[in-house]
Amino acid sequence: MTRASRTSISGLFDGAASRYLTNLAGLIGEFAEDLIEEIRFEREFSQDSRKLSELRDAEDRLFRQVWYNRHWNLRTEIERGKHKLVTYEEWEKAGPKRRQKMTVDTVWERALAAAKRTEEELGPDEMGPWTNFEWGMINGKLSAIRWVMGDEWDMLDT
Repeated sequence: MTRASRTSISGLFDGAASRYLTNLAGLIGEFAEDLIEEIRFEREFSQDSRKLSELRDAEDRLFRQVWYNRHWNLRTEIERGKHKLVTYEEWEKAGPKRRQKMTVDTVWERALAAAKRTEEELGPDEMGPWTNFEWGMINGKLSAIRWVMGDEWDMLDT
C-alpha cells in the first residue's frame, strides 16, 4: 500500500468509534498495558544466582540454629530426668534401646561448650525461640540449600 492510499483510507475512521493506526504495539499498549508489562518482564527480567560462599554461610547458620534447638530440647529432657548423663562405661553396658535415653557425660560437656560458642557467634537474635511457622521456615531453608548443594531433599541431619 502506498502512502497516498493509506492517507486516502484514514478518512474512513472517525477517531472516536474507530481509528486508523499503523503501529500495532501502540494500540496494544493503550488497551492492554498489563499484558505488555508482563511480556516485558518475562523477556527482560534477570536475577543473579547466589555465590557458593553465600550458600555455605547460610547453610552453616541454619545448621547451627537447628542443632542449637535440638540441644535445648535434649537439655530440657536431662533437666526433667527423662534423659540421663552416664559414663562411657555405663553407656557401653546398656543395650541399644536404653542408649536412646542416655548421653555420655564427656560428650555432653563438649555439647555444652559448643552451645556456648554458638550463642556467642550467632548472637541472641539468631537463637530462637521460634514459632512453629518460623521453625518450619528454618528447616525448609536448610533443606533447600542442602538440595541445591547436592544433598537429597529433607536432609536435616545436624
